[in-house]
Amino acid sequence: MQKVAFLGLGVMGSRMVARLLDAGMTVTVWNRRAERAEPLAARGATVAGSPRDAAWGADVILSMVADDEASRLVWLGESGALAGAGTGAVGIECSTLSPAWILELAEHARKAGIGFLDAPVTGSRPQAESGEILFLVGGDRDVLERVRPVLRPMSRDVVHLGPVGSGARMKLVNNVTSAVQAAALAEALAFAEACGLEPTAAMSVLTNGAPGSPLVKTLAPRMMLRDYDVNFQLSLMRKDVGYAIAEAERCGVTLTTASGARALFDAAMASGHGASDFSAIAEGVPGKPRT
Repeated sequence: MQKVAFLGLGVMGSRMVARLLDAGMTVTVWNRRAERAEPLAARGATVAGSPRDAAWGADVILSMVADDEASRLVWLGESGALAGAGTGAVGIECSTLSPAWILELAEHARKAGIGFLDAPVTGSRPQAESGEILFLVGGDRDVLERVRPVLRPMSRDVVHLGPVGSGARMKLVNNVTSAVQAAALAEALAFAEACGLEPTAAMSVLTNGAPGSPLVKTLAPRMMLRDYDVNFQLSLMRKDVGYAIAEAERCGVTLTTASGARALFDAAMASGHGASDFSAIAEGVPGKPRT
């Protein structure tokens, strides 16, 4: 049984650790706010005082944090995970980050003598709770095979997409598509309300017709009810859209619809919904206030 270190216990990370503990794995955790580790400690996790301490003696080190800056702080420096990782360990970055940082981090890992995978996930809180997230993996296939037993309790599947950085790029493609759908749905709801349509009937037509993707069907009732309890935080989706626009520009592609979605996320954040679920983008549509 492999020893696992897990860094970052937010909405996703805490539930991923719970799945590992349910599978009987030995898990050491670290979080910037130590109180978030207490429920997991009660279930058998060891709580470390730093990422370095968590990584000490671990076979596999996973990180699930907010952004590039948080990932850099977790992995690098005297108290970072790479300082404590033993030769032959495998580092797995599960956060949604910029490909540029992922490639830099992979080089740091190589110099530290450990294997490395970028493995961001699709799914949100419900999928993390039920062990049905999907890992999008970039890196050496042999390294992936070594850590599959650790990924299995947390996931419905693992998709190997190519060399390091491939997982990060696929995750940005995935999330920017989701963000644009959310923006279109938010504008559709505002349009329906403003022109006098009965909102429930209008949403029923959308969700049961051609626009009714799984995401639209999930977000529509949340927008209708203004139920913004967090499955995936709005500010994090805004961050992902920004990373996607920048990476696409580097590749020579202009994401016009993504730029429009980013403006709606910015407006929702300005109205105080940055910490809400990303369905609160509905509060960022300009024009007549929602009924």
